[in-house]
Amino acid sequence: MLKIASLTMDNSADFVIDDELAYPHFKALGWEIIPVSWRRTDVDWDDYNLVLIRTPWDYQQDPDAFLQTLERIAKSKTILQNPLKIVRWNMDKTYLRDLESAEVRIVPTLWGDASSDMPLELWFEALQTKELVVKPTISANADHTYRVRPDNIAAMLPTLHEAFRTRAYMVQPFLQAVVTEGEYSVFYFNGKFSHAIIKTPAVGDFRVQEEHGGDIREARPEATPHYEALLEQTGKVMQALKELRFGTPMYARVDVVRLSDYGEAEQFALMELELIEPSLYLRTSNGAPERFAQAVHDWMNQKCD
Repeated sequence: MLKIASLTMDNSADFVIDDELAYPHFKALGWEIIPVSWRRTDVDWDDYNLVLIRTPWDYQQDPDAFLQTLERIAKSKTILQNPLKIVRWNMDKTYLRDLESAEVRIVPTLWGDASSDMPLELWFEALQTKELVVKPTISANADHTYRVRPDNIAAMLPTLHEAFRTRAYMVQPFLQAVVTEGEYSVFYFNGKFSHAIIKTPAVGDFRVQEEHGGDIREARPEATPHYEALLEQTGKVMQALKELRFGTPMYARVDVVRLSDYGEAEQFALMELELIEPSLYLRTSNGAPERFAQAVHDWMNQKCD
């Protein structure tokens, strides 16, 4: 039986992971899945036919060490997916600039480095918003993500200065559509559409992750206004990857929000493109676990032909 290392973390007890739903389908196709922490240094990566970067959701705590692990994997005889080139690019959210240059519409964004000032009043004006979201350019799980309003600038500044003392950051308008409707995620396996979900935050919160109380459900065509536009616009993101010479990733999650805040209900803006270790929410759609296993299997067959 062929072997896949599913790259994960030491302790996943606080996270919702459903990758195991795909394991029986992998087994039926002749693959054994073995979870392996990215922090382990005693692994012989040559023992595996494929390494899938799946749930190392603490890598942002030490991105340099994470990259070193991936570099060791890339130098071995195994195959790393998604590839190191994509990971390096996708690790820092400044990749959004590249996608914007490829005519992908992104949420309006300002950028700051660790040494820069934080002129919050000017940011409100520049982004034409009454509320800001400030977060690191390298982050996951909404870590160090803050909402700022004109009435709490004084209270938030010390927190922001401490949080971004050594981190580059990005500033975006807080879009009410995230709260009133939710954030959409659209999934592509080996370039083919698999399923879509909508994530809504808990009452009083703005973070849509389950770990923060968010609600997750499948976004179905009959219940999603302008569903075809959603797929068309996320498909353009996947096409932009090809134009940027990254090819077709084995797995991708495209996170977008409807631009109803701007009176454009048929338009969606890219929030993030997750190509490293996205939660795939396989449990939300009938057949998604099988589609994922089949996509990986087919890709490997094409690679080996």
